[in-house]
Amino acid sequence: MVLWGPALGALLVAIVGYLCLRGLLRQRRPKEPPLDKGPVPWLGHAMAFRKNMFEFLRHMQAKHGDIFTVQLGGQYFTFVMDPLSFGPILKDAQRKLDFVEYAQKLVLKVFGYRSVQGDYRMIHSASTKHLMGEGLEELNKVMLDTLSLVMLGPTGPSLDTHHWREDGLFHFCYNILFKAGYLSLFGYTKDKEQDLLQAEELFLEFRKYDRLFPRFVYSLLGPWEWLEVGRLQRLFHKELSVEHNLEKYGVSNWITYMLQFLREQGVSPAMQDKFNFMMLWASQGNTGPTSFWALLFLLKHPEAMRAVREEATRLLGEVRLEAKQSFKFGALHHMPVLDSVMEETLRLRASPTLLRVVNDDQILQMASGQEYLLRNGDILALFPYLSVHMDPDIHPEPTAFRYDRFLTPSGSRKVDFYKAGKKIRHYTMPWGSGVSICPGRFLALNEMKLFILLMVMNFDLELVDPATPVPPVDPQRWGFGTTQPSHEVRFRYRLRPAE
Repeated sequence: MVLWGPALGALLVAIVGYLCLRGLLRQRRPKEPPLDKGPVPWLGHAMAFRKNMFEFLRHMQAKHGDIFTVQLGGQYFTFVMDPLSFGPILKDAQRKLDFVEYAQKLVLKVFGYRSVQGDYRMIHSASTKHLMGEGLEELNKVMLDTLSLVMLGPTGPSLDTHHWREDGLFHFCYNILFKAGYLSLFGYTKDKEQDLLQAEELFLEFRKYDRLFPRFVYSLLGPWEWLEVGRLQRLFHKELSVEHNLEKYGVSNWITYMLQFLREQGVSPAMQDKFNFMMLWASQGNTGPTSFWALLFLLKHPEAMRAVREEATRLLGEVRLEAKQSFKFGALHHMPVLDSVMEETLRLRASPTLLRVVNDDQILQMASGQEYLLRNGDILALFPYLSVHMDPDIHPEPTAFRYDRFLTPSGSRKVDFYKAGKKIRHYTMPWGSGVSICPGRFLALNEMKLFILLMVMNFDLELVDPATPVPPVDPQRWGFGTTQPSHEVRFRYRLRPAE
């Protein structure tokens, strides 16, 4: 028994030695992009990348140009930073770039869900059927009623027009959007008050998981945090179980369709519970933070707030905060000012990373005509926030909020943007693109637009400190969808009197 210590120690040294040697031995081959292995064997640049992805990639681009390969924790990532070169990657005509393989590994790690054959295509099929067209219109009505329920409470208005209420804007937006989205998608019981209490408790647990999520993905949690992640996963698997679904009314057709597919594939109820957790995260992890940024930008730019209110009043008339109200849902598709506000918000604060596994050595031709060899087993990565959203050639004054950036002089939607004198197709990419584009983007956008409309049409809104600056982004959130603020912003709201 005493010999186990030296034996395990020798094994560990051998494994570490092999991993380090593997990283040390890699050399740049002819025609490959610039290779930067980093200061630490195997780890490479992992610590700098995880500390602040945005600043790290900006430094690498300044050092190496529009394409480079870096080592991050034993894996080699090739970043392409020229948006004019994105086309061949997103089209992938030769089918040599695999998104599904990486996604399957990630969802198994963070949600416990083990993918089955065809489920990725099934999710897109379900989303096309139930989150677009007539299916989306039906869900819009449910979402509006649920938003009103969450904001008013189960017994009707508890707010009055004389008293201001104060809250943290990030918490306020995230809390309301999460509860409304959860109840709209996963159903409710006959007891509205209990439903709201349960949704509130679930939101608090969701935020605990949310705070741990970036470091969980990078395996940087401490021992007690690993235990907490396990507890939270088990809690969500239980609360979102298919057994609980049977006790509820109004489970969305989207969720029902996907669970039916899994049952037909022989997926166990326990794995279906994990699938539900994954879909809760996918549907609710970004709408609250995005709505926070949108409302904050409106509060910091009164001219934008006025423009949104004027457009809404002209197209919708009076929008009251009440259940089963009459609402012109068709107008959501004809609100270019609000659309521009949302697109500008997403440009400034959505930072997804698009990843593809290189399945075979292949040549990538850049827009410049230069050809580079991509190595089998590496990961090809795009970070549109830096290479597109913050490019001053595409978007002048890229760090500034301009609510009319996506409007033409005539007031219609602007879709023509240029880089180096060439029209660019991908001028924003908040939802990803190609095979990895977010299948629920239309629902998410409508949910956020409904929330913003209810807030600006029904409430007087103001910052507690009008001079408070827009908070910087929490650097841990780069690359994980919509970013989150480094600190809370206090605001006041008061119900506007009926006219």
